[in-house]
Amino acid sequence: MFAGRLLVRLSRSRACLATMGSWSKPQALANQMILSRTPPTSTDAIQCKGSIANRRFFSSEIETESTLDGATYERVCSDTLDALSDYFEELTENAAELQGTDVAYSDGVLTVNLGHQHGTYVINRQTPNKQIWLSSPTSGPKRYDFVGTVAAGRWVYKHSGQSLHELLQQEIPGILKSESVDFLHLPYCS
Repeated sequence: MFAGRLLVRLSRSRACLATMGSWSKPQALANQMILSRTPPTSTDAIQCKGSIANRRFFSSEIETESTLDGATYERVCSDTLDALSDYFEELTENAAELQGTDVAYSDGVLTVNLGHQHGTYVINRQTPNKQIWLSSPTSGPKRYDFVGTVAAGRWVYKHSGQSLHELLQQEIPGILKSESVDFLHLPYCS
């Protein structure tokens, strides 16, 4: 599977380099596919003017391109982690069935200890990658990229398409059985 994807990428790069400057947008792609009788892959090069712009043919593909500059990333990330920290504190304060819980947020690292039986969630910023990383005792580690605009964006795990808030909404109600849990009302989960 990996070798197949690599070959597709290489063939696209060669075609792009060979025709650099003479590529005429979608029509050239259509002509190439008709002549070679090759169905389109999920992403095909549309334009070659120094860089390759990819076009999505299938809606099931996940866009993970983040256009956040450094300052905007810091603000969005801080807003997300602050809101999660506050919400986890509220949930654990009211959870009588959980013993030994602790929520700590410092230097971009949110640690949610849900007791010995349920384990610890760690959610932290990764500034060089412009990501948020999650370590879940239930589902393991994941890296989330910000997708969309600041007004309507969310943190998405590119391998599954599931957002950070959706994962927490899936896992936490099983732990806090007596609480009503709604992570989907927090910022950056749209």
